[in-house]
Amino acid sequence: MSNREVVIASYARTPFTRAYKGQLKDTRPDTMAALVIRAALERVPGLDPNEIDDIALGCAMPEAEQGMNVARIAGLLAGLPETVSGLTVNRFCSSGVQTISQMSERIMVGAIDVAIAGGTESMSMIPMGGNKVSANPQAMAEMPEIYCPMGTTAENVAREFSVAREDQDAFALSSHLKASAAWERGFFKGEVIDVNTTWVNDVGVRKEIVANRDEGPRPDSSIEALARLRPVFNPKGSITAGNASPLTDGAAAVVLLSADKAKELGVQPMGYYRAFQVAGVRPDIMGIGPVPAIRKLLAKTGLTIADIDLFEINEAFASQSLYCARELGIDPAKLNVNGGAIALGHPLGVSGTRMAGTLLRQLKESGGRYGIVSMCIGGGMGAAALFERA
Repeated sequence: MSNREVVIASYARTPFTRAYKGQLKDTRPDTMAALVIRAALERVPGLDPNEIDDIALGCAMPEAEQGMNVARIAGLLAGLPETVSGLTVNRFCSSGVQTISQMSERIMVGAIDVAIAGGTESMSMIPMGGNKVSANPQAMAEMPEIYCPMGTTAENVAREFSVAREDQDAFALSSHLKASAAWERGFFKGEVIDVNTTWVNDVGVRKEIVANRDEGPRPDSSIEALARLRPVFNPKGSITAGNASPLTDGAAAVVLLSADKAKELGVQPMGYYRAFQVAGVRPDIMGIGPVPAIRKLLAKTGLTIADIDLFEINEAFASQSLYCARELGIDPAKLNVNGGAIALGHPLGVSGTRMAGTLLRQLKESGGRYGIVSMCIGGGMGAAALFERA
């Protein structure tokens, strides 16, 4: 077996819409996944679906409508042959890039040649933590911070590392303005598919709609409006609905090929998968996870922060994003240049795929070479992946 190059051949996603009230709130996550799988495959002309070796989908709460191995179900719903298997992956917020890593590394060692990776999450249908939260009694007695609510961890980061409320709000505003500008110049239209679906209002009236735009970006947001929002996790804290990512519904997928298969099909690569690393941190400050993960990734690849042209660091909360960028010395001009999760939304198991696809598209537009996707992970972890523009 050889260490072969892995090509990212195509990428597609649904719009990201607000949980409980957005346009995709009544669209099943397995259906969303099927739609993006089909769309990503359509962007690779000549690829025979019978050649797909495996599908891996990330999902942070894989139960109920997104349970029963949602990757397998989505593949069949997408019309793929029954010979194409499926794998559901859960590492919380990194699940969507974890699937890219797992499938890519199977290609690298020669086990497979063609795979689909991605993620799906309906935060409307499956609540944060799932439908039955059951903490381990021993863990609660000895290490309750394992179950520390995400908002509380963001408050802990802000307090422990002195991230001011004013800076968090400014970061959130920047995310909204960048995401809105990216939509206005047509950037996101190149990755978002139309979703024909049914939306049900509060009194049960059904309406046929086409969802085709992210609902989160607010071009009319302002520092004054953000400053008026009250803290939501601690009355004396700094985390508000305005400087945290919203609950979101969505799905995304990429097609991965060995370089030989891409050449055989005449595919122009979006880019190449290069490496992936994870690292653990204290669960009660899980938001700092990208720092050790990125440092570990750079050490493994022999690169430095200065070598990286673009960073996509998930904006779970402004407090942790700001700390990570500050601690790593990342140039703000290289960070989330089309906005991030505060504006675009954060469907938990999907964001890693969205960030990878967006990163590669932006690297092509800007002419950069290397990009890193990274995020914090509930339970006290961080993940980071390195991609290179074709």
